[in-house]
Amino acid sequence: MCVPGTLETVRAQIEAEEPPDVDVDVPRLSRRTALLAGAATALGTAIPGRALAGSAGRSGMRLADLTHVFSEDFPLFPGAPPTSRTTAVTVQADGFYAQQWTLSEHACTHMDAPAHFVAGGRTTPQLRLSELVAPVVVIDIARRAAGDPDTVVTPNDLRAFERRYGRIPRNAVVCMHSGWQARIGSTESYRNADAQQVMHFPGFGKAAVEWLLTRRSIRGIGVDTLSLDPGNSKTFDSHVTVLKANRYGIENLRGLKAIPARGATIYLGLIPWRGGSGGPCRAFAAW
Repeated sequence: MCVPGTLETVRAQIEAEEPPDVDVDVPRLSRRTALLAGAATALGTAIPGRALAGSAGRSGMRLADLTHVFSEDFPLFPGAPPTSRTTAVTVQADGFYAQQWTLSEHACTHMDAPAHFVAGGRTTPQLRLSELVAPVVVIDIARRAAGDPDTVVTPNDLRAFERRYGRIPRNAVVCMHSGWQARIGSTESYRNADAQQVMHFPGFGKAAVEWLLTRRSIRGIGVDTLSLDPGNSKTFDSHVTVLKANRYGIENLRGLKAIPARGATIYLGLIPWRGGSGGPCRAFAAW
């Protein structure tokens, strides 16, 4: 989601509040966790994205890529500046190859930092490394979303998840799997707008985000759609709620069905843009 500043209702909600306390609770990383993070990061750099899914290292660790390929034709939220790329130099002409990109911080698989909606909120360089490694759980609403694109994750979904899989861990990233990635080949299908240009795709309901923040002290939320909120939202309550709580959101994830519902760890390779309100990130899971 890219253009909240154009919506007066959202601006009024945010400007009425004081900047958040940036001293969030961040767990200490054990030596084992740090070593695993280092190994996974090295693997994420060395192994092409498609090869990550379902692969196993010597220790039996499995990896799944949760990131779409960044491209100039990736569907964007309406109003976002278009993505473009050009070839800057070539091996044949210049001895080396490089591209030049023009892009929004909120294109393709990306993170929303608190500053995206909160005046004085934390920017990407202010997010601690330990916040970018977290337990991940997947709430599967794909069957319901297939019949109702306006459906949202609810507290009942979260309670049902815990009855089946156990308690959602503290400091987890809670992700919605709606099956929406199947539409990624078409901007029209991915946005799913009606004749009045109202979009229809799933997201998190505000009540579910509040439940996760107050009862489970989550690190953030993630979705396999264009926005943390459902497509028909005009107030972006889930964005406002999670970012004002000094947490983050991740949009346009993929491959969530391929990872365990509970028990995996998510790694978020976020570039610390100066003053960044978020940015494209390489997201992958290990278990």
